[in-house]
Amino acid sequence: MTLLLAATTASAATHDLWIGTDTGPERMSQGIYHLTFDDEKGTLSPAKLAAEASQPGFLAKHPTLPVLYATVDADGGAVAAWRIVEGNDGKRLQPMGSVPTGDGGPCYVSVDYTGRVLLSAQYGGGSVASYLLKEDGSIAERVSLLEHDDPSGVVPDRQAACHAHWAGVSPNNRYVLSPDLGADRVYVHALDAANGVLTPHGSVKTPPGGGARHFAFHPSGTEGYVVNELAMSVSALGWDGDKGELTLLGTFETLRTDQIEGEVFNSGSEVRVHPSGKFAYVGNRGHDSISAYRVSDDRASLTLVDQEPVRGSHPRNFAIDPSGKWLIAAGRDSNTLAVFAIDQETGELQWTLHSVYAPAPICVLFP
Repeated sequence: MTLLLAATTASAATHDLWIGTDTGPERMSQGIYHLTFDDEKGTLSPAKLAAEASQPGFLAKHPTLPVLYATVDADGGAVAAWRIVEGNDGKRLQPMGSVPTGDGGPCYVSVDYTGRVLLSAQYGGGSVASYLLKEDGSIAERVSLLEHDDPSGVVPDRQAACHAHWAGVSPNNRYVLSPDLGADRVYVHALDAANGVLTPHGSVKTPPGGGARHFAFHPSGTEGYVVNELAMSVSALGWDGDKGELTLLGTFETLRTDQIEGEVFNSGSEVRVHPSGKFAYVGNRGHDSISAYRVSDDRASLTLVDQEPVRGSHPRNFAIDPSGKWLIAAGRDSNTLAVFAIDQETGELQWTLHSVYAPAPICVLFP
């Protein structure tokens, strides 16, 4: 495949890349790692430990301050903050404290656009929490904890209870969306950014037994896509930001039936939308690939254009760099970060033959 990388007016840049990891007993990770990425060459620097932490699975960066947040397993499940500082051999993280979720281990964390509110999703508890942030970016206190309470039960061993898996703000910062794997729903909660309080607002049903996991807005701000972990599919959703309402527009497979049947294990992971809005990408664990789609002009449908092996094992997460020219896929079980070039005309991926070692990566974050 020949790639036609579109020329950009922006000059080449080096970007920070933060890696959240699995620090379990059989893993080699010690916490959060930092790398840099050259968007002209498409190359990564070696990964360096920035902070020791226990199970810093998912990360988020404050929108204006040099502060990084992570989910951790301290205090029965908590969110933690670190200040980003320059060390002798690269960037390091200084602890700024943590706050318990009040409902077990969090699996996702994000920050609202004002930088006043931190959000977390608790898979085990099936809840979403909000926390007020201080002026220096540290976490002041938890102010909301909303429990989801409508499990679908379609897949008995995974959907007997609610399992919130993602929590992020809408483009207008008035709502928090939360896909719930156990409920086959995307919940919508109203956000008062001044005090950080969440209130239930509504929800939309996603395909039964699909297991809604992660969500990504289209740059239009009027559509988004949710990956269905259990069904190996991705659904397009319409979004009315004034009303805070979602509408299911269509669902598209990430793997064919014969591909699913041919694997011992299959599980959808992450969904990302290209900055141009022309393409969307979904991770497939088990099959260990990324499915690439062309987005229709009305953003309501997706056409599969590529399925690219990640050259690693268990792609729980991946990210598109700020230039939009590259995709970095994390292989949790292969301890790898692999770089792929994105064809700017078709959205297809091509491995660059470049990868680096990173211990048990499960979150790839470009601030």
